[in-house]
Amino acid sequence: MTGWPILSLVTFLPLVGALFILTVRGDDEFAKRNARYVALWTTLVTFAISLILVSRFDAGSPEFQFVEKRPWLGGAITYHMGVDGISLPFVILTTALMPLCIIASWESIKTRVKEYMIAFLALETLMIGTFCALDLILFYLFFEGGLIPMFLIIGIWGGARRVYATFKFFLYTLLGSVLMLLAMMAMYWQAGTSDIPTLLKFAFARETQIWLWLAFFASFAVKMPMWPVHTWLPDAHVEAPTAGSVILAAILLKMGGYGFLRFSLPMFPFASQELAPLVFALSVVAIIYTSLVALMQEDVKKLIAYSSVAHMGFVTMGIFAATTQGVAGGIFQMISHGIVSGALFLCVGVIYDRMHTREIAAYGGLVNRMPLYAAAFMVFTLANVGLPGTSGFVGEFLTLIGTFKVNIWVATLATFGVVLSAAYALWLYRKVVFGALEKPSLATISDLNHREILVLAPLVILTILFGFYPKPILDMSAASVTALVENYHQALSAAKAAALTH
Repeated sequence: MTGWPILSLVTFLPLVGALFILTVRGDDEFAKRNARYVALWTTLVTFAISLILVSRFDAGSPEFQFVEKRPWLGGAITYHMGVDGISLPFVILTTALMPLCIIASWESIKTRVKEYMIAFLALETLMIGTFCALDLILFYLFFEGGLIPMFLIIGIWGGARRVYATFKFFLYTLLGSVLMLLAMMAMYWQAGTSDIPTLLKFAFARETQIWLWLAFFASFAVKMPMWPVHTWLPDAHVEAPTAGSVILAAILLKMGGYGFLRFSLPMFPFASQELAPLVFALSVVAIIYTSLVALMQEDVKKLIAYSSVAHMGFVTMGIFAATTQGVAGGIFQMISHGIVSGALFLCVGVIYDRMHTREIAAYGGLVNRMPLYAAAFMVFTLANVGLPGTSGFVGEFLTLIGTFKVNIWVATLATFGVVLSAAYALWLYRKVVFGALEKPSLATISDLNHREILVLAPLVILTILFGFYPKPILDMSAASVTALVENYHQALSAAKAAALTH
């Protein structure tokens, strides 16, 4: 096992599946069915291998594990892969959600099925690679590469305004990432390496840190997305096919939070401390403002999209509080949000496949015809609100405790956002599920079928399990989080001591 490149296998196996689908000839029903099954089995095998990572991962060590390192591109850049307690949960989240996305797309995607499955498998490789890369340039290639399949997924299989939504999504994220690339080049010239573990120990000058932090922030803030650069997200979600929305909300948004944890906090501790008030301000505005905007929505997907922006506000707030609870809560909140928001978009997909509308006004009284759907939707709605006993509570509670230690006002205002989330989530549930079944078009609507139960049941179980027993995620990341926070405060103390002696 020690000599087995398991990370490379997990990362590139989906790409092998995509190449296999390319060899499938024709565009008849037989070819489409083969493409679906190849994609499903590829994602299931990838998930199974990723579980080996969990079983062999030493949670007590903050070091990078399963490390692979080889010279690449003339030796200046290395192919360097590895995971720690911060990145491994995101790898598992990615591999676990992909089979569910393939099953969710089984019947709703009828045109260009082969190309759709290839795009999803390529996207899985790029997402896993982002979380495993330990070289700046390798990270950048994976991070940016994920834009291309997502651009195609929304642009080809999306809704009526898909072209507008894809270009907005592409341009916003690309613009921020150009600044990050410039910062990476500056880091390479200063430190003489693009190796992330080496850079984590390198002390950048105070002024340099501010500029580098701002350049990375430009990219990660758009990816999260933070207010005010969040406007691409609702459009992208509304136009994306169901599985595209799931991946966008559950994984792609988390790359921004992961970037803050991997780069901003440990590499630029001074800048992170100096600019934390800016992040707190933007986080609080995101939590309150986008919750109010969510209350005004008439489209189910748009409402859930705005709620995602609000929940990511808790993540950025917790991370830049730079306390153990805040950072651990930020990671947990991202994993929980990945499960819950992904499930909510799948729930929207269920009724959209039947009625072909996302207008809230088109529904009402679904509990009368769809009791199973109403039960599943209720679990995810309550988790979105942050009800104790669901995974949504744990992350929000930890980020609030972590922030409360640093800034009471920020934590208090953010708590107001929890109240607002209850308002829009329960309002949506009441309008769609409760009431009398009056609309004639809903009279024959059918409940969840076996395929939809297969997709939603694991997510219901995980939402409740992690609500009562968050230990697996918190333990996996505990050593890495503790080391990150300690190194951050040590770097600040050492720099202050050095400033006093001069």
